[in-house]
Amino acid sequence: MAAVATCGGDAGSAGSAVATASKSNVTSFQRRGPRASGTNDSGPRLVSITGTRPSVRNGQLLVSTGLPALDQLLGGGLAVGTVLLIEEDKYNIYSSLLFKYFLAEGIVNGHTLLVASANEDPANILQELPAPLLDDNCKKEFDEDVYNRKTPESNIKMKIAWRYQLLPKMEQIGPVSSSRFGHYYDASKRIPQELIEASKWHGFFLPEKIPSTLKVEPCSLTHGYIKLLQFIQNIIYEEGFDGSNPQKKQKNILRIGIQNLGSPLWGDDICCTENGDSSHSLTKFLYVLRGLLRTSLSVCIITMPTHLIQNKAVIAHITNLSDIVVGLESFIGSERETNPLYKDYHGLIHIRQIPRLNNLVCDESDVKDLGFKLKRKLFTIELESGFASFHSAHF
Repeated sequence: MAAVATCGGDAGSAGSAVATASKSNVTSFQRRGPRASGTNDSGPRLVSITGTRPSVRNGQLLVSTGLPALDQLLGGGLAVGTVLLIEEDKYNIYSSLLFKYFLAEGIVNGHTLLVASANEDPANILQELPAPLLDDNCKKEFDEDVYNRKTPESNIKMKIAWRYQLLPKMEQIGPVSSSRFGHYYDASKRIPQELIEASKWHGFFLPEKIPSTLKVEPCSLTHGYIKLLQFIQNIIYEEGFDGSNPQKKQKNILRIGIQNLGSPLWGDDICCTENGDSSHSLTKFLYVLRGLLRTSLSVCIITMPTHLIQNKAVIAHITNLSDIVVGLESFIGSERETNPLYKDYHGLIHIRQIPRLNNLVCDESDVKDLGFKLKRKLFTIELESGFASFHSAHF
């Protein structure tokens, strides 16, 4: 596991604020509120884990997606115990990049990784993760990118305001410091090998788990899904992510990444026919997976080729079984690629669903469709200028 000993600063500061307030005013609300670890009372405590922070809205423990702008759009980050579904773009270019950001953020913070794929060896995926970017270099990249554009002054001001609204305050820290929430990455460079070697990860490569000569008996789940669920369950319980042996094991986060789920390589025919026999197999897999996550210190990101699924009812079920759904629409090969309105962007990101944890109704995002681009070294998310007049009231 990565040698990172600094605990998340946000969780600690929240606990300090509670302790300070209790010295002057002792109320029933204060006594039941979250306290920093180390107090002797038996009340609820904030979990202090590197690379996490509590949500200011509901106290839920959050981790970063590896893309700070996306964290802000999702309400501060990914809640522990939830599933983020990424609807892949047509050629799986940008969805694959977000997948790698998520894993790279886990390595930087010393989290345990579980990488599952049916077409690419997890060890090879880790070798392709982007390198952490120094904050000074990151700010320079953003500044140069904005001012090099030949746009009217009003548009420049709008884009700067929108972009920096999604960026946390930068500090003078090293590229692999875990003292703050969310990091930036250089897509043109690979993560240092020593960081990978110091990390703890588990790989699930489907061709190695299921022999080609295996005879599968009829079942409500495909054999690949069963094997993957068993693998995830074993890691969660054997390594204490379910909260077992709290006195013996230091708490940590398990980041689960599942690539191209639902594709034919997983033994699922949901993308091949409109009424696939395995349609309920995928939804049942998601149902069981979410049950495992809800009771553990785990968070999962799944990429899925939903554009290949013909049955819209199945897509609705998949959405309902996911906590967060983000869709990526690439302009490659489409008429928008040559449309002057979208000349500064490589695609659109659609925020289809954000968490409804501890709420009776689903939260709604003010801005659901934004432009994204991969230019130079950074993947950035912005309000597309064509939507500026429509969304200006939300700034």
